[in-house]
Amino acid sequence: MEAIPARARVYIACVALCALACLLPLLTNPTPWRAVVLLAALYAAGEQVATRWRFAGPFYPVLLAAAFLLSPSAAALVAVPGALLSPAGQRPVWTRRIWRSARLAVAVWAAARVRRELGGRAVVVAGDFPYELMPTGGAVLAFCLVLTVLDGGIRALAVGVPPAGAESRGWGSVPVRRAWRGLFLRSLAPLAVHGLAGLMMAVLWRSPYGPVAALLVLLPMCVSWWVFAQYHRERAAHQATIRALVQAVDIKDGYTRGHSERVGQASMMIARELGMDDERVEVVRFAGILHDVGKLGVPTRLLRKDGPLTPEERRVIELHPEYGHEMVRGISFLGEARAAVLHHHERLDGSGYPYGLTGKQIPEPARVVAVADAFDAMTSTRSYSRARPVSVALRELEKCAGTQFDPRMVTALSRAVDQYGWHPAVTADEPCTPGPRPAVSSAPGAHR
Repeated sequence: MEAIPARARVYIACVALCALACLLPLLTNPTPWRAVVLLAALYAAGEQVATRWRFAGPFYPVLLAAAFLLSPSAAALVAVPGALLSPAGQRPVWTRRIWRSARLAVAVWAAARVRRELGGRAVVVAGDFPYELMPTGGAVLAFCLVLTVLDGGIRALAVGVPPAGAESRGWGSVPVRRAWRGLFLRSLAPLAVHGLAGLMMAVLWRSPYGPVAALLVLLPMCVSWWVFAQYHRERAAHQATIRALVQAVDIKDGYTRGHSERVGQASMMIARELGMDDERVEVVRFAGILHDVGKLGVPTRLLRKDGPLTPEERRVIELHPEYGHEMVRGISFLGEARAAVLHHHERLDGSGYPYGLTGKQIPEPARVVAVADAFDAMTSTRSYSRARPVSVALRELEKCAGTQFDPRMVTALSRAVDQYGWHPAVTADEPCTPGPRPAVSSAPGAHR
């Protein structure tokens, strides 16, 4: 069970009270309960199917159709049963369920209210379709904006809710400055599609064919969600393969246990500080995680040798970037990460390996990983060297900037560490296999 901070519980309680306020008019105003029950049941069933089949997202078209068909308070009620009954994933279960139902109820209420204010009609018919686009667009924007504000707020209070458009499954701290970053833009396009589907559902719902015809709108969306889920399953399989490769490296070269994950974390921090988009940041993270996978092709006796390496043995170890590149070459989604695996030991002055590239000839992700790799090597405690303080390691990197490392990458890492600190999730304080290791050069990146 992960503890939820008290301030986050207060925030959830406030959102829940807002949701209750949105539902209060149901006590006095006439309500089409048949439509409410049908839409709520459809949404609840859709959530269960989406969870079981691992679709890409919740059944927002049903909620938006409710916003187009019902009063704001009645539309808000449609979201509550399905959100309360859907799996919470982690404890505390009911806190998470209340949060999910409250945020959706408030968002749907806002969407229905904005649509009414923009002149949307209570009964949507086919002849009104072109004129309904503006109220529909306003409702979708309101829905998206409310989810963005609420989700960003819970993230800022150290309760890690995924971006708008995805249900919460885990909790974890998020820097306040980044709490709302990208949430609105990432969710706007999918919600615009959901809004059009909801509008078509509303039109068919009021047609002579009734609610059954409205269900036909969901069929192509279900197919697209299923295809998207298949893509994510394939991606998860690739990530499982990556984890297996990294674990194999950690077992083979136990003195660097956790090194790969930490290099991936530092690489991600540098990439974000450089302003890379999320997709490229993920690629750079993979590059950091996989940079030493080629050690699987190096004889174990060399990785664990107690004495100094001979020039021939050093040349064998220096083949590991090429081995690693061959191993990951067939993983198509890695993209630039493959070049980083091959070139992460190149140096700006051309003295690196395997090809002695210089300056901009070295791919940018490789220059990122080179800095992250050296930084973790200096700040990790191993049997043959004590960890240096972070400040000392950064000064060493700055000394080598321009000759060994790209100054932009060194500066980006310094800024990121100054702002967020260095708190790696994995430590390498204890080697997997006992025994002495030879002393290494004090120069950054001189590790094996």
